[in-house]
Amino acid sequence: MYKIIGADQKEYGPVSADQINAWILEGRAGGQTLIQTEGSAEWKPLSSLPEFGAALAAKFPAPPPLGTTDPAPTADAVLARGVQMDIGECLGRGWKLLTNNLALFLGASLLLLMIRLGLGFLPIIGALAYFVLFGALYGGFYMVFLKRLRGENSEIGDLFAGFNPNFVQFMLAGIVMNVLTTMATMLCFLPGIYLAVAWKFSLVLVADRRMEFWPAMEWSRKVITRYWFQIFGLLLVAYLPLVLFAGYSIFHILSVVLPVVLQNGARIDFSQIMKMMGGFFTLSLIQQLIALFTQPFATAALMYAYEDLFSTRPTKTA
Repeated sequence: MYKIIGADQKEYGPVSADQINAWILEGRAGGQTLIQTEGSAEWKPLSSLPEFGAALAAKFPAPPPLGTTDPAPTADAVLARGVQMDIGECLGRGWKLLTNNLALFLGASLLLLMIRLGLGFLPIIGALAYFVLFGALYGGFYMVFLKRLRGENSEIGDLFAGFNPNFVQFMLAGIVMNVLTTMATMLCFLPGIYLAVAWKFSLVLVADRRMEFWPAMEWSRKVITRYWFQIFGLLLVAYLPLVLFAGYSIFHILSVVLPVVLQNGARIDFSQIMKMMGGFFTLSLIQQLIALFTQPFATAALMYAYEDLFSTRPTKTA
């Protein structure tokens, strides 16, 4: 007899192996579903038990090999599953994951913020360092959340998991994504927005599947393109406090700067400039604090979207 944990984090069972095999074939359980055998206190992924291997293989055939492979067939294998993206469900599960791991997720977010601010105090060198380390830092940050989502042990130190033999791929993914997205945004705003969303899972794929940077970017783009509006909506809702404050900040800056420019013309009043800089610094600090609390929730919800789309675990379990 067995017990399993459903996608709603509720416990089901005891049930027989035949019942679980039936759930697998119905799409209500998958390889990442946590299962506990009778007489044991340990929860394991369902895929680790050989008695369910045949049903899993029949319901969720293995995708093409990962790594340096052509992303087209791997993307086609994911899209063939026909997953239905539910923004509300991702947000709800993300919130529950956040509340169950609040200290860990806030700690990882705070550490990332401190690194970002610390490098920001180093003129030129700090910006270049962050530009190079961006991929590895966020790849590790995503894995902190993804491991907890899968019921695995995770700690704040996993933020630095990207500093491994695969570091070059993280670095290249971060640099190429940021450069191309910035160029596309400057040339025409909409392509930049499209790429920023379409490449959202690139670093997760490098971290989770040990892929090279370009196949990971292409795989992310090809899959997300079908679900682009759902992922965009998910990010917009999850980051809504930050989006609203950014809009307010832009309005406030323009309302302060434009009158000064119109009043002084070409003359430079350094006292007014210093006063404005102090106000802008305060706005930036508040924005970083809002990001500290919104990023863990947004990331938790985003990792559920990633798991639904790219994992062999189905979106609904038992």
